[in-house]
Amino acid sequence: MQILTNEYQLELSSKNDYSFPVDTNLDTILDYENGKFLWHWHPEIELTLIVSGEMEYRVNEHVYILKEGEGLFANSNALHAGFQNGENNCYYFRIKFHPRFLYGYEGSILQTKYVDFIIKNDSWDSIKLDPNMQRHAEILDKIKEIHRLSQQPPTDYELRIQLLCMQIWQILYDYYSSLPGDNMRVNRHIDRLRNILIYIQENFDQPISIVDVAGSVNICKEECCRFFKKYMNTTIIEYQMSLRIQNSLSLLRRGESITHIAGEMGFNSPAYYTKIFKRYMKCTPKEYAKKTKPRESYQ
Repeated sequence: MQILTNEYQLELSSKNDYSFPVDTNLDTILDYENGKFLWHWHPEIELTLIVSGEMEYRVNEHVYILKEGEGLFANSNALHAGFQNGENNCYYFRIKFHPRFLYGYEGSILQTKYVDFIIKNDSWDSIKLDPNMQRHAEILDKIKEIHRLSQQPPTDYELRIQLLCMQIWQILYDYYSSLPGDNMRVNRHIDRLRNILIYIQENFDQPISIVDVAGSVNICKEECCRFFKKYMNTTIIEYQMSLRIQNSLSLLRRGESITHIAGEMGFNSPAYYTKIFKRYMKCTPKEYAKKTKPRESYQ
């Protein structure tokens, strides 16, 4: 399993239901290939509670190790990814809701004064929620209550969820509004990172060079490599190869031939595709295809 995104890393499965724009799920990190969900973003606000185990959670340039009982607030449109941390699985509950769930009418004072104040500030992309801090503990308790309600929804489920989300937002607003005014800034580094990811995603199957990637954001090759490594903790080439392998998995599950997949993903030969695949997936393409959807033969 992997999170579906478009060429701009926007999550395609984000819930966009005007009647009740809320999505709750109890997930495990090992539900995803290689125990990680890839970089993506979405307009929804996301709250996460670690039910058991631990995981590495990255939001923009921040790296968090989240343990049982801890949580995370990820702001609207923040780039984020998650990784298995250690050998054990991690169970986590998450709730995603569109900002309109909080403010209702476009242009209302709830939107302009309370919601936009937070979601329009790129530097306020996330908070690690620590149960030993009072404000954080209050938010975590409300996420736990949402989790409990989602398991056996009462007749007034939607109303209770909205009230809890509003209470969480009030706590966040109280915190952010207490910060000095110079904390409000535009994080242009994240815009650059998002543009690099978009360029690589759009051209992942093409023989693009680091010079091409650097040129897409008007910086030199050396700066591009340093910048990408700093924020992504991997190289541009490794990221492109990982993207090719991830995008090839659905084709393998459909029973496409390895020769065809290698060509579609931009590899110069099936042998090289198999070599890179084994490096990332710890098995060959044939073994993965047989494990996920058995077929009579694979070319």
